[in-house]
This record gives sequence, C-alpha cells and structure tokens, in this order.
Amino acid sequence: MLDKLQAIEDKYLQLESMISDPDIIADMNKWQKYTREHSKLGEIVVKFREYKEVLQGLDDAKEMQKEETDDEFKKMIDLEVAELKTKLSVLETELPILLLPKDPNDDKSVIVEIRGGAGGDEAALFAGNLFRMYTRYAEVQGWKTEILDSNPTELGGFKEVVFEIDGYGAYSKLKYESGVHRVQRVPTTESSGRIHTSTVTVAVLPEVEEVDVVINQNDLRIDTYCASGAGGQHVNRTESAVRITHLPTGIVVQCQDEKSQLKNKDKAMKVLRAKIQDLAEETQRSEIAENRKSQVGTGDRSERIRTYNFPQGRVTDHRVGLTLHKLDYVLNGELDELITALVTADQSEKLKQVT
Repeated sequence: MLDKLQAIEDKYLQLESMISDPDIIADMNKWQKYTREHSKLGEIVVKFREYKEVLQGLDDAKEMQKEETDDEFKKMIDLEVAELKTKLSVLETELPILLLPKDPNDDKSVIVEIRGGAGGDEAALFAGNLFRMYTRYAEVQGWKTEILDSNPTELGGFKEVVFEIDGYGAYSKLKYESGVHRVQRVPTTESSGRIHTSTVTVAVLPEVEEVDVVINQNDLRIDTYCASGAGGQHVNRTESAVRITHLPTGIVVQCQDEKSQLKNKDKAMKVLRAKIQDLAEETQRSEIAENRKSQVGTGDRSERIRTYNFPQGRVTDHRVGLTLHKLDYVLNGELDELITALVTADQSEKLKQVT
C-alpha cells in the first residue's frame, strides 16, 4: 500500500510542475485536464503526508522514551506516543478507503426520474414529496435544479417528473437513491383513517455529455404534439411538446415544459443520451452484481430501498438497516445521515473485495 501511495504523491508533484509550465498554461484544454487530475489526487496526498509525519513523530517519540530518565518528562512522552498511535490507527483505516477505485461517474451531474407506482393519487402526491426532498437537498449543496419533463396531477403531485441536478459530485451522493421508495400514511382522501401503502420509483442517471454518446439522427423518430397540464387539458395550441423514440433500443423520452419546441428537443436529447449510456452499462453492472449482493443493495430499480412511515415519523433504509425518527427533516432535504451510512456501507463492502 505504501508503494502505491508514494507513486500517487510522485504523480501529484509531477502534475503540480506541469500546471505551472507556461506552455501547458497556454493550452487551456491540457491545463484544465491536468488541473482536474491534480485536484483529484489532493485529498489522498494530504492524508499520506499526514501519515508519514505521524509515523516519523512516533519513531522520534519512541527513541526519546528509551533515552529519557526524568519521570515527569517520560509521562509526557508516553501521552504523546498514545496520541500518535491513535492518529496512526485512524489514518491506517482511512488510507485504504481513499485507494479504492473511484466510480468514473461520481463527479457528474445527474438526471433524476421519479414515477408514481402503486397507490394512484397517493403515489403521485408522494412523488411530489420526493421531488421537493431532492430539490431541497440540492439547494443546500449549492447545486442547480431544472425540470426536464413533468406530468403533474390536479391534487398537486406528479405521475412522473424528470429533472436535472447540476453540480460537481452529485452522482456520488445521489446514486444510492435509485430504487423503490415506499410510503405508509393516511391519505387526505381517506375518511376512515386507514393507513395506505404506496410506492414511488426513483432512477438516478449520471448526465452524459454529447461527445460521450454519439446518436445517429436516422435512428430517431421525433413526434411533436400540444403540451398538456394537470388533468390532461392542453396548455397551448402550438405543438411545442417533443417525444423522441430511439428505434434501435425502443427508449422513449419526452419533454413539454418549455414553450419552445427547440428547447424541449434539447432537453429530451439530454435525457435520451443518459438513458442510452445507462442501458449500455446495464449489462456490465449486472455481471458485476450477479454474484455480489452488496450491503447497500444491488442498485436494481425494482428493489425496495426505503420506507417512509408517517404515523411513526420514521424513515427506514432497508439496505443498511438504518431507522431515523426524523421524517420531517429527511423530507425537507436533510439526507446527509442516510447518504453517509450508505457510502460507508458501500466502502466497507468494496474493502472486503480487495482484501
């Protein structure tokens, strides 16, 4: 492990020299590429340097222990040795995690799809709750959100809503949200006070750049139609809404949120690229996950991942067995505790595989 860490530090120093080179600074694309690489290595290099300092400090303190005769001073050295050993133990736990292979999509922005499942109007209302939860979380992170397509209901929820969360590292935190979210509560329309169970499906896709996925225009069927609002009524008379079918895969995307047909087409193409890339990676993910049921779940979107119980005010994530009696906070976008638990569990599972 130490050899690998030293090689990373050497690479970091090499990149540091390169991004100061006037010839590279003159080439903006190269400079940005090397700066990003340098930045990605920064965290692990800082930890490795701290590790080396603590290790050297411990060796020095142990030498002093052997030579020191004054009892008072020896006690001080003993305390320092104990403190340094604790620091070393923490760093020895953190460094292998930092060496784990990074998901190449982790830095990317995301496209989130939320669809009401079983439960009719109640599922649509809960889809609206989840949409607000994710947009509030994004707001706290300093990320931008934009609706790409939506199918609102008259009661204020969504049969379906597709939106973009634009922010560095959004996928690294939100990728664990894919799956079936279950809600247990008494619907406002329920007169007898019975608790109903409804489900909503969430899919989180890393955003794909146009250069990453090449789409042949001849493989597309593009239909235009009049946009509709809640209840199905037409909201304008022009055919501004766009539906795109990718004939080779059968993937269908649509967008009607903009008044401009061109803007709707651009947004629909953004979703289509993400879905085609996701489909291309699906086989690979399935092969990796087939014999590996990780602690944080398979990532299968049919998997029930979380239950929101309103009468008890609790949220339970079934993948890590974590229950929080903070339903209001979670639905207000305070997801850090859940996400941290999922990231930790995922890292632990990956460490088992490499050790």
